[in-house]
Amino acid sequence: MSLARAIFTVGGLTMVSRVLGFLRDIAAANMLGAGPVADAFYIAFRLPNLFRRLFAEGAFSVAFVPVYAGLLETEGKARADAFAREAQAMLLAMLLPLSAAAMAFMPLVVLAVAPGVAAKPEVYGLAVELSIITFPYLVLISLTALQGAVLNALHRYAPFAAAPILFNLCLLAGLAAAPLFPSAGHALAWGEAGAGVVQVLWMWRACRQSGVRLRIVRPRLSPEVRRLLALMGPAAIGAGAMQISVVIDQQIASLLPTGAISHLYYAERLYQLPLGVIGIAVGTALLPILARQVRAGEVEAARDSQCRGIEFALLLSLPAAVALGVAGLPMMNALFAHGKLTPADAAASAAALAGYAIGIPAYVLGKVLSTAFFARENTRTPVKYGLVTVAFSAATGATLALVLDFGVLGIALATGAAAWFNVALMAWGLRRRGLLVADGRLKRALPRILLAALAMGLAVWGLTLPFDGWWNGAIWQRLVAVAALVGGGGAVYFAAALGLGAVRPAELRGLLRRRRPPAAT
Repeated sequence: MSLARAIFTVGGLTMVSRVLGFLRDIAAANMLGAGPVADAFYIAFRLPNLFRRLFAEGAFSVAFVPVYAGLLETEGKARADAFAREAQAMLLAMLLPLSAAAMAFMPLVVLAVAPGVAAKPEVYGLAVELSIITFPYLVLISLTALQGAVLNALHRYAPFAAAPILFNLCLLAGLAAAPLFPSAGHALAWGEAGAGVVQVLWMWRACRQSGVRLRIVRPRLSPEVRRLLALMGPAAIGAGAMQISVVIDQQIASLLPTGAISHLYYAERLYQLPLGVIGIAVGTALLPILARQVRAGEVEAARDSQCRGIEFALLLSLPAAVALGVAGLPMMNALFAHGKLTPADAAASAAALAGYAIGIPAYVLGKVLSTAFFARENTRTPVKYGLVTVAFSAATGATLALVLDFGVLGIALATGAAAWFNVALMAWGLRRRGLLVADGRLKRALPRILLAALAMGLAVWGLTLPFDGWWNGAIWQRLVAVAALVGGGGAVYFAAALGLGAVRPAELRGLLRRRRPPAAT
């Protein structure tokens, strides 16, 4: 499968998931608003996902895929699958005790990630209760991520990309059953726990259909597992560094008036759409391809894959950043400002969204550039850059939000600026090693992509004017306005990109042709 086909497969299914996620968040905003129950649930929602990104999508995945792909390339599928079973046993041995300890000491864990709730008893007690319900999701989603990493290395991207769809369906089912629970927060928490079970069963079936048997075995420190642990150590610090930034944002928000945590969450839901669809798609597709090319010594092919990853990242993320920066407020009003979420809440969330939007291209580029290190089993260098970035983000966020009184906008601005700071460090490190060399096609495409995105930004701004008053109108008016904004902006960008030569039809057809993957024995 070509890089472009892999990106579109993952991105398309991720888009379906994100649309369902929007429906979930719109329904949740309508029932929760931005009050104590909302703040409590979003603290509980983040906790297992925080550790998930650290273990499952952070340290484990970036260390596991190159080792598995290398074994697949050199020793065959049987040995690679045996390693996957050993890795699964090691993962369970780590996460089961961690989960039990976290649940036992949840009152302290909640205070660690949101110290400001100590002065808000109506939030604190409920956050502890809901976090105990949601935390087992960590073990379940980590198993799902292991199964997905195996299938991705085999160039079977669709099952894992579809798993978040099931997650959102489970949470929507929880909301539908909310009258049966003490609060909508409880319904969502139990929906999240149930989603973990459903996703594990879904991926288990997909693995069996692909001939992969990940049965439970006793933990064993094989040479490959030792290699995995050696790679995971620095990767855990690196992934942890990024998650520390998330925790710091929440800690700062907890010191602001009640509702700030919710305002940040709703802003994240919009900016995470392009980040998830584009960043995860490009990173997921690029890592196994690049790892195999590096292992096979295909230097030019690896450089080409890296440049195409950067090109796709900017082709898709720059217009998203411009659109959300220009039309964040009307979009936030149309999607979230109803029920218990007021227009004032939507305005506060839109301010945070503007800050986050600045960093969208950097978040996606960071996924691409870090892959160049991970594919070469270098997990140490991104750690150093990540730790420096965390310090930069924390100092900037605290200064803007608390000292200069920018509130949630200050937190988001600091996060966006830190993303660009991290990209600059990684680009410098790769160029110094001779691993980042822009080819002629990339140099030609970048300024054209930027001009096309700016043209689209002007069009999006113009499209917001005739729909003034519709953003807070009836449901049909909101849907029509959003559809016109998204459809019109997308059409202008696509036309401008073709007209300026940022992308050519012949190149798209070439990228979409299938490439036969290396044979697995």
